[in-house]
Amino acid sequence: MSGKPRLTYLNGRGRMEPIRWLLAAAGVEFEEVYLETKEQYDKLIKDGSLLFQQVPLVEIDGMKMVQTRAIMNYIATKYNLCGKDLKERALIDMYVEGISDLMQMILMFPFSPPDAKEKNLESIKERATSRYFPVFEKVLKQHGQDFLVGNKFSWADVQLMEAILAVEEKVPAVLSGFPQLQVFKTKMSNMPTIKKFLQPGSPRKPPPDAHYVETVLKVFKK
Repeated sequence: MSGKPRLTYLNGRGRMEPIRWLLAAAGVEFEEVYLETKEQYDKLIKDGSLLFQQVPLVEIDGMKMVQTRAIMNYIATKYNLCGKDLKERALIDMYVEGISDLMQMILMFPFSPPDAKEKNLESIKERATSRYFPVFEKVLKQHGQDFLVGNKFSWADVQLMEAILAVEEKVPAVLSGFPQLQVFKTKMSNMPTIKKFLQPGSPRKPPPDAHYVETVLKVFKK
């Protein structure tokens, strides 16, 4: 064992991507195992590696962790990215949950039927610009600090950065009405660990394509 966390998922974003983002932002190197067949997935279930028969699976500190939120809570706590006290943690959790709601729409988008894609894209844009991004724009404007909570880098900042870039891929001008978020994005992009993750050749995955969708459907078919 190298001691590095070991991530088991498909070779694509999905529910593992926020975990990759968080580990990378914390400066933690990790190894990945990619599922490409239903047999590999079934074997993990048979071996008892997947508590609820679901991936992502992250092997870290001698544990086999499943459930995205539990994994991310553990990593955020281990690397001191969850606030200095209970109130800050609650704020971070609220922000993360909100961002997760937006990211869920983006996660499901590649699986939309062709005739629903335009409508779903419009929904993502509408939700981002009227419900989610205004919250973070206001938070950053009100306290005038670099980070969302306690003027200290937290996993809420990591999640927001991931969400901004994911929405921008689909709606390039989405930040045009959000000057604070534009500044935030620039500052986050220049943080050494995040800057490294944004470089070509990093473990960051590209936007889902038809091959990824096909692999997901093949691996998880009932």
